[in-house]
Amino acid sequence: MSRTSAAAGKALTSSRSLVGNHFELFGLQPAFALDVEALERAYREIQSRVHPDRFADAGAAERRASLQWTTRVNEAYRSLKHPVQRASHILALHGVDVAFETDTAMPQDFLVQQLELREALEEAKDASALAALQEKLAGQKQQLAHEIGEAIDRRKDYAGAAGLVRKLQFLEKLHAEIDQAYEAIE
Repeated sequence: MSRTSAAAGKALTSSRSLVGNHFELFGLQPAFALDVEALERAYREIQSRVHPDRFADAGAAERRASLQWTTRVNEAYRSLKHPVQRASHILALHGVDVAFETDTAMPQDFLVQQLELREALEEAKDASALAALQEKLAGQKQQLAHEIGEAIDRRKDYAGAAGLVRKLQFLEKLHAEIDQAYEAIE
């Protein structure tokens, strides 16, 4: 029986496992560099075992447990798919709080870059200008993701990774604003 099958097998018998390590839930090693295909396979396997449709004729307690497990699996899956949330989860497992709300200090050069990007966003009047900005941002996000992976997976520098994760969160917000700007010009 695979580790994901074992997790799913326990799914409806133990509500205590509803909280905890997302990686363990899917039978994966905690790492920023994620095998997306393995995550997808594990997600589908567990969902096939705990999905509420399988328990439509079951008792109320089993249906409720199925709903709880489905919610837990979906949340864990979304968290691991998203780089900022995945990194935050790994850091939390190592006792490091990313402190998105309380630690907003950023290096001066990073802040200058972000001001320039925001000015470019304000000046972007068409889809081609937004596309160019999005491409530049994608490169920065890719570089930061690489740095986060190095800090977490190779150097085990969890405290140092927290600052990088906050930077990536900042870029994610800007990415969302670019998406909104696309919608506004359409």
